[in-house]
Parts: sequence; structure tokens; C-alpha cells
Amino acid sequence: MVGSAIVRHLLAGGLIADNLVLRTHGELDLTSQASVRAFFEIERPNQVYLAAAKVGGIHANNTFPAEFIYQNLMIEANIIHEAWRAGVQKLLFLGSSCIYPKLAPQPMSENALLTGPLEPTNEPYAIAKIAGIKLCESYNRQYGESHGTDYRSVMPTNLYGPGDNYHPENSHVIPAMIRRFHEAKVSGAPVVMLWGTGTPCREFLYVDDMAAASIHVMHLDKATFEAHTTPMQSHINVGSAQEVTIRELAETIAMVMGYEGNIAFDPAKPDGSPRKLMDSRRLNNLGWQPKVELEEGLALAYQDFLFNKYPLHSSITQ
Repeated sequence: MVGSAIVRHLLAGGLIADNLVLRTHGELDLTSQASVRAFFEIERPNQVYLAAAKVGGIHANNTFPAEFIYQNLMIEANIIHEAWRAGVQKLLFLGSSCIYPKLAPQPMSENALLTGPLEPTNEPYAIAKIAGIKLCESYNRQYGESHGTDYRSVMPTNLYGPGDNYHPENSHVIPAMIRRFHEAKVSGAPVVMLWGTGTPCREFLYVDDMAAASIHVMHLDKATFEAHTTPMQSHINVGSAQEVTIRELAETIAMVMGYEGNIAFDPAKPDGSPRKLMDSRRLNNLGWQPKVELEEGLALAYQDFLFNKYPLHSSITQ
């Protein structure tokens, strides 16, 4: 999802397609060091956007913790090391807001990293993302002067939008709700049951805003970037600065999609962190602001869902 959005923005910015080196998951196994090494030795890119990851919601993280930590560690280690071996000086690593402690002071600033226990349901994924940040920082510290290594990290809040994963069990909260409300609307179901209490607060960012932020950070001149970061705390938060409860989110999605049934919550299911709001002032001070409001973004996401996942229902109005 994020990688596709970054490609859209690079092309929109005038970068012709011939300058982009792209691979699908089926074409390149990023968990294989040999495959990644061969890719970099052949292609020799100038810049790398590391958006690839194994991702999912609470259920997926709880069910497949070994897969989440192993695959993400392998992807990061292989790409960052082989990029360095191939002489790549510019790399951007995309992490996640789950790197911060479960009870971190809100909004969560960059200096909250490694100050307390993580949310248990996604700890393996968070550990892998923290490792990615530290890989970038470590290569900068060791090879910045000798090789010109300039590897940066951005930590997005919860993302959604075109290209999302709408799997009924392993998706994130917004695509999971879009699918569930759509199916309830089509079938005429009187109620939609959702996990948890509906009380946790979450922040959401439309994926094209994230793409714009990624390109912005990648192209900041080194002096400006280093003036706003430190060698061992160089990651930058990317958020919308707006939060809603899960209940409010569900009500907004139902309204955007035209579902008129009831919404219920199962408190026996886990809520995750009680609140996750990013402090994005560092990035705001570097000249970036989000553009897409939540209701507008949800409408665009639903259009994408209808077009790509349920073409027979693409005539449904909102």
C-alpha cells in the first residue's frame, strides 16, 4: 500500500517510470539474503524506500508472532546491509507507531522510544521495527563519513487508503471495518459486531499523505535533517494530529458507506493500547503537513475497495 503510494507520488513529481526499480513480492523474496544481494548487485539503485513489511492487525499479530518478528527482521537486515554493500547512500526506512511503549505519554514524541514496555499484542513486530531504526543509525554512525551513508527512518501512525489489505481476519482496523460494513450493507445484516470496547483512541493518516511525507524527508538536505535529529534518535514521526475513538471511527465508516444498521462491540476481545497519538511537530517544523481529512480519506478508501475487491458492487453509492 505505502510503496504503491510512494511510486504514484514520485511519478506525479516528474520522475519517469524508467528511473524506478520495482519488484513485487513474487519477484523478489526479501527474506532471502542471496536474492536481495543479487538484486542490488544488478540494479545498483541510488535511493531506496524500504516500505516492505509483514503487517496485520491485533488478531494477526497475536496469531503469528514468530512470522512477524522473523520476516520483518530479515527484510530490514537484508535490504539495509545489501544497500550499503552496493554503495547506496540514501535510504528511507518506514517503521510504525507501535515502537513506542504501551503507556507512553501522549502525544508520543520521538524521545519516548525505549522508555517502557511495549503493547504485548504486537511486541514482536514493534521489536523488529525498532531494530530497523537502529540498523539505519548504526550504519550512519559507522559508515557516514567513510561511505556517505545517510539512512533515515519515518514512523507513520495508522495508515489506510488505496491498496490496503482487506483480509477478513488479518487486516488493520479500517480495512477490516470497510469490508465488514460493506458485507453487512449488501446482505442487509441488522448489526455489525466489532472487537473490544470501542473506547481506545487512534490516529489515522491517508496513505498518500504518508507517501508525500516520505519523499519530503528523503529529500531534506543533510544539514537540515541533522539539525532536527541526533545520531542515536534520528527517526521522525508522521501523523495527522487528529484522533478518534474506535467507536467514532466505526460510526464514520458506516455513515460514509451508507450502512444503516446497528454497531455492537465485544469487550471480551482485546483493545490494544488505550491511546496512540503521535507528536509530529518535528516533521511539521521541517515543512510538512497532512492534506486529507479522515472522512474524505475513508470515502476514497471505500471507492478503492469497491473497484478492486468487489467490482460487482461498484455501483453502490455512499
